[in-house]
Amino acid sequence: MQIRTDLALERMNENISSDKGVHSTVRGEHFRITDIKIDSDFAGRHIGKPKGRYLTLETNALSRFSDFYQQMTEEFAAELSAFLPEDGGVLITGLGNSAITPDALGPRCAGKVLATRHLKDELQEGEADFLRSLRPVSVLQSGVLGQTGIETAEIVSAVCQKTKPAAVIAIDALACAELSRLGTTIQMCDSGISPGSGVHNKRMELSEKTLGVPVIAVGVPTVVDLHTAALNLTGQNAAAGSPNMMVTPRDIDRLIDHAAGMIACGINLALHKELSFADAESL
Repeated sequence: MQIRTDLALERMNENISSDKGVHSTVRGEHFRITDIKIDSDFAGRHIGKPKGRYLTLETNALSRFSDFYQQMTEEFAAELSAFLPEDGGVLITGLGNSAITPDALGPRCAGKVLATRHLKDELQEGEADFLRSLRPVSVLQSGVLGQTGIETAEIVSAVCQKTKPAAVIAIDALACAELSRLGTTIQMCDSGISPGSGVHNKRMELSEKTLGVPVIAVGVPTVVDLHTAALNLTGQNAAAGSPNMMVTPRDIDRLIDHAAGMIACGINLALHKELSFADAESL
């Protein structure tokens, strides 16, 4: 059975080696960071992923009550910074449905990211120079097709044409195969994202090919496929003929809140070097 997962790490296996064009290394201090590089789309066919770089950051919990919360957030910010161009504006888009908790990661994050693109025009010369010096950042919560009648990619593309960012950061909830990774893992990649792909509701992709600028996708697994979970727990598929179902932790509200807080804080730190951790966390 083919597992449903958005995580490149979970599609890796012992038969995938560097001679097939897929390279994997492990590092990290407060996260266990698996760095996977896929040389080409042809090489990526082995794990069902396009050419690109995929980082998986694993920990026990993305909790603001962790003794190492600041260090973890700063480590995430440093890894994200490596994906971003040094200069130019950045568009942050929070994908998903804010009314459905397991799908609300993107909107929750977007609500905590500091929007600054308007400041240079609204503030007078000499007024709040610190704010005027921040990198131009736009924030978009696009909703989902069922709410707007418009493909997310169409909305983001239209905003990109108007604001002309140097890069896009797309935040979305993901699906995973291992129950232990629910709400505890962050994946970021430079290959873009197809919203809803983890739950077989794939929409138009957001990528450099479709938007014309680099797209960094950031996500946290919030759901797991029932069949995949049963296979991992028992070694057997779920009952034949049973409906396809996605399951989520009972404390998903808390997991979303903590994950969104860390990701948003890390994005603010990565985009605005002038901010301290205390400044970024308070936003």
